Amino acid sequence: MLADLVQMNPEIAGGNYHQLAAPASTSIVAAAVDAPAPSLSRYESQKRRDWITFGQYLANQRPPVAVAHCSSAHVLEFLRYLDQFGKTKVHVTGCPFFGLPCPPGPCPCPLRQAWGSLDALVGRLRAAFEENGGRPESNPFAARAIRLFLREVRDLQAKARGISYEKKKRKRPLPLSPPPPPPPAD
Repeated sequence: MLADLVQMNPEIAGGNYHQLAAPASTSIVAAAVDAPAPSLSRYESQKRRDWITFGQYLANQRPPVAVAHCSSAHVLEFLRYLDQFGKTKVHVTGCPFFGLPCPPGPCPCPLRQAWGSLDALVGRLRAAFEENGGRPESNPFAARAIRLFLREVRDLQAKARGISYEKKKRKRPLPLSPPPPPPPAD
């Protein structure tokens, strides 16, 4: 099933899973491809490619799944599927380089999708789902299971590199104070 997707689209094997063509059987995805797009921003273009890729992934399931009927389980399968095209080395617990920020040599640990890439992908797909007629309350990309999965991936990748993930604290803007009075004239 997944091998069929790679076999039908050789550019996936090269790690470029965003360059997939839309399947003719997926009407929502086909409509997105046929719509005239004047000049899309980089974000909008990426969101469109991601939406087409996800639609094609669902269409290649056995049996095919309509986008309207997909669940968070399908999204999780898709995210795990994309790991095989990742370029980020994630050391496993038994690896001698586990926890080292800069490993001194090669190891057989797998390449995975980076957490930041997955997080951005889910954000784009979440927006695309609603733009393509999905209801916000039934958005599979906004499900709790997806948030937990992303948190787990983030923590695992941070531990594997020996860097604990610290959420950045927002800097509060300093209150505007009136300018100091001018020095007294002599």
